[in-house]
Amino acid sequence: MRSIVALMLFACVCPAQPQASIPLKVLKDKIAGGWAGQMIGVSYGAPTEFRYKEQIIPSDKLPKWSPDKISNSINQDDLYVDMTFAQVLDDKGLNATTEDFGAMFKDAKYALWHANLAARRALRRGVPARLAGTPKFNSHANDIDFQIEADFVGLMAPGMLRPAVDIAMRAGRVMNYGDGIYGGVFVSCMYSAAFFEKDPRKLVEAGLSCIPAKSPYAMLITDVLAWHKQYPNDWEANWREIEKKWNKREPCPAGALDPFNIDAKINGAYIALGLLYGGGDMEKTVVISTRAGQDSDCNPSSAAGVLGVAMGYEAIPDIWKSGIPAIADKKFSYTEYTFKTIVESSLQRSIKLAEANGGRLDGDSLHVVMAAPKPPKLEIWDDYGSPVERVPVSDARWKFAGNWKDQKTTKVSDVKGATAEISFEGTGFIVVGPYLASGGFAEVWIDGKKANTVDVYPDEPRDKGQESVCHAFKMKRGKHTVKLVVTGVKHTNSTGAKIAVHDLVVFR
Repeated sequence: MRSIVALMLFACVCPAQPQASIPLKVLKDKIAGGWAGQMIGVSYGAPTEFRYKEQIIPSDKLPKWSPDKISNSINQDDLYVDMTFAQVLDDKGLNATTEDFGAMFKDAKYALWHANLAARRALRRGVPARLAGTPKFNSHANDIDFQIEADFVGLMAPGMLRPAVDIAMRAGRVMNYGDGIYGGVFVSCMYSAAFFEKDPRKLVEAGLSCIPAKSPYAMLITDVLAWHKQYPNDWEANWREIEKKWNKREPCPAGALDPFNIDAKINGAYIALGLLYGGGDMEKTVVISTRAGQDSDCNPSSAAGVLGVAMGYEAIPDIWKSGIPAIADKKFSYTEYTFKTIVESSLQRSIKLAEANGGRLDGDSLHVVMAAPKPPKLEIWDDYGSPVERVPVSDARWKFAGNWKDQKTTKVSDVKGATAEISFEGTGFIVVGPYLASGGFAEVWIDGKKANTVDVYPDEPRDKGQESVCHAFKMKRGKHTVKLVVTGVKHTNSTGAKIAVHDLVVFR
């Protein structure tokens, strides 16, 4: 280990060509620690996921841990979606394109939500992969999806932050945009840095160095680091500052102006909280990232994954990892990977990536070139207006004509020619309603002109919550009118032709 430290010091005095070397045995142990950390965090936090919103989870409400609970990770999308992206690189090589990742995603059989679901629907309707995550086709563009699936990138990029950024941008483009992709880049780069760095603050700073400084995501993490200095021993004070300043910028149709917050950056802040205040201790890191609430299984999964790399598998306390050997040869859902084989494939990809970026195998060690990261181009799509109002279908501003039925908080119709119309003052909107297994098509008219035709079939056999029936952003300031016209035509795989409307989210 002393040789690693010496080479790291060498990297610091030679900024033009920073380099380091890591024994393959140590590299594999750290990769195993990263995958194990994800399994630990997601299994621990699963019982609390989105049960606590805009509140810290009371310590007496935390799950009771026992090593056998880690078997829960086998069926968690944090792991299996992550691994299917890794499979694309195994199949297509390190230069796999956004289109390659999109092709896999389009045909994926697993259930999806939010940005992932919107992206897969867009892909199946002919939208190119490079556009499937953009706000034009995906109202969940800032959601957490790629952030929870990007671990595979950092785990194959030991010390190589620049290649990590490149791969993350190619993969994340499929389902996210702007801050949504930056969340995955942030997490990837913390993993990458953790192969040669243990200081949690420096790991968070490494992740921050990989995203555009002027992005809201970077601004939030910068705030978290500043508040860490202000409240070095009080993570709850830091959490309260995060809530006060950053909790209301959530454009997701299910979370806008609602306590539910699946925004990538605020959940990324909870990852940072766990690392910063966990101080390198697995239990403290997992507990803090969980207690911060919201997506309280994904966040400890990422935090524990990064810490697992920094510690290495062998150093993770047995109370957390001793359940892994019993499932180490069991395949994760929807994948061909087991714990053992995903570790081995990550190791092989890390060797290939190092060699492709000026490194080399040197006996039983991997020599890597640690070029400084190059943050991607700044993308912000929600700076032209934030959610300011939700207008339920019970509001008199909605005008319904034709045959619409009341179903709890929604109005539903499958009758050709039925219309739902509303006018608003703003710069954007989302007509929110569920995706329906019995969903059909509707025409969308904006300001008297036909904009497009949409359908609300989820491409899954079950209904899906509050989603975007239709949306538009960056509109001219002023009064606008949006109207839906039911066509009475069902989607090919649907059992009906229904359109359901829940409310309107107004952006201004």
